[in-house]
Amino acid sequence: MSNTIVYAEDWAVKIQERLAEPNKWKIICRVEYTDMAVLHNPYETDATVQSGTRGTAYTMQDIVTTDENIAINTFKILPQIIDRADLAQTTYVSQMQKAGSQGVLLNEAIETAVFADYASMTTFDNTKIGGAAGNITVSAANVDDIIRGIKREVRIANGESVAEREGYFIVWRPADFELLEAFVQANGFSTADGALKDGTSQGFNYMNVQHFSSNKLTAGHLIAGVKNCYHLGIVKSTYGQIVVTQDPLNVSGIGVISRVDFKGKVWHNVKPILFNVTVA
Repeated sequence: MSNTIVYAEDWAVKIQERLAEPNKWKIICRVEYTDMAVLHNPYETDATVQSGTRGTAYTMQDIVTTDENIAINTFKILPQIIDRADLAQTTYVSQMQKAGSQGVLLNEAIETAVFADYASMTTFDNTKIGGAAGNITVSAANVDDIIRGIKREVRIANGESVAEREGYFIVWRPADFELLEAFVQANGFSTADGALKDGTSQGFNYMNVQHFSSNKLTAGHLIAGVKNCYHLGIVKSTYGQIVVTQDPLNVSGIGVISRVDFKGKVWHNVKPILFNVTVA
């Protein structure tokens, strides 16, 4: 007998399964699932260490705290309609495939939004690897310079202790990732042997940096730096949930609507260790 209903609970479960799968943004971001309307990040301004000799008076200083905050007020929504006749001819398996597809597309939308926030990060251009001003032309000869340069800039920003705890990352374009793979295969001994034998995969570690590639990067921009510093707030009560409507917009059928409410932020105190790598 043909199915004539949407399996709403199973649909939501399937979306949640796909939303729960590992994604680059879940690895590189500090993700907070919350129903709070505002994310807060209070930070303290460094006091001045005073000098003096015995008998010299000192000056008391106030503790100055700034509360950075941002409202979680953006969303991505995926409303889809299933014609009532198509619904009658739709199997359970087909519905679960559609639900899984919604989960994947919503995750990709979040990833695209995170990568598109490159302007909030610190610019890392060709001058940072010893070249002329302008964008970096990535090659097999300079991928190691980019990696070392990012780690150097983190140290300059006094972020090395955070990086040792959280780890470094770079998200490359697919063509750049291929150049990195060529460099890895051509250099070293056991590392090169392993790369030649097994290749490389998403999230592989090289030079103490976790490397990814993505087609979701904004043209001309890679992102890199220290993991778990980009703060991403996601409303937990809408993430992975669906709304089913009857005859949406006077169209005979079932509307299945899924959305994710989120907001990302590069806070003041971590901006020096998150990088917008400008590339040609």
